[in-house]
Amino acid sequence: MSMATEVLNNPLELRISDRLAKNFRRHFKERVIEFILMMAALSAVATTVGIVAILLYESAGFFAHVSIVDFLTDTQWTPLFEDAHYGILPLVMGTLVTSGIALMVAVPLGTIAAIYLSEFASHRVREICKPILELLVGVPTVVFGYFALLFVTPMLQKIFPELPGFNMLGPGIVMGIMIIPYISSMAEDAMRAVPMSMREGSYAMGATRFQTAVRVVAPAATSGIIAAYILGISRAVGETMVVAIAAGQQPTMTINPMEGAATITAYIVQVAMGDLPHGSIGYQSIFAAGLVLAFMTLFFNLLGHLARKKYREAY
Repeated sequence: MSMATEVLNNPLELRISDRLAKNFRRHFKERVIEFILMMAALSAVATTVGIVAILLYESAGFFAHVSIVDFLTDTQWTPLFEDAHYGILPLVMGTLVTSGIALMVAVPLGTIAAIYLSEFASHRVREICKPILELLVGVPTVVFGYFALLFVTPMLQKIFPELPGFNMLGPGIVMGIMIIPYISSMAEDAMRAVPMSMREGSYAMGATRFQTAVRVVAPAATSGIIAAYILGISRAVGETMVVAIAAGQQPTMTINPMEGAATITAYIVQVAMGDLPHGSIGYQSIFAAGLVLAFMTLFFNLLGHLARKKYREAY
């Protein structure tokens, strides 16, 4: 009797083979893992959407009482005074000035450190220096704030005697030191990802190590270096404790780094630690300020994305 006849006569004996059953179990496990990973990714997206939704909801209540034109054009920010003004420009200016000083410190030093670690340092030196440099990331920002207030500012006052105790220069410099590891680490990884054949071709043409690093490796890693700069900008714009401690709490419409000023994050901390009742205009103002900060960060990230796309296509 043939096997087909036996199967027809005994249909209960028809079953999945061990190999197919094993494959089914494997595929089922993969689908479960895939679902877990998808949910983890969606949780990050959901968190971002939730933050934006809360900012928009609370800001809607604020803009129901305050004109958005005055909010964007008024040069006074005094929401806690009796004669309240809600012009965000002083806070935006303080944020941009301190972030600009930080980038003037972090971008050149971080890029130089990345070039050295990628192209000139030996393996032993790189394995020692890079972890030490990245230890700065683990230092609490409160420590950096008091370092700016009690060490950097007094040193600057020896050079500039008229410098007040609260100013934007000292915190900006300390913020730059703080974000050097972000820029140097990402830029160094981008440079080390450049194929060795490009370096060898440059050496074969008679270029020195410095010329190869600056004219071949760095341009080829431009997209990654720009991503490092954008991360540094976002980190500087969103910094809170350093500016809250050392830059002052008075919103001032100025671009002079020798003066004190408040930033968006410092104002949010100031109000969040106060006794303003929930639902008041003063309390809702922190959500409007946070919404502006979110749009600023989004703007810088979009610029970085466009720049990375442009240079990735160029190289």
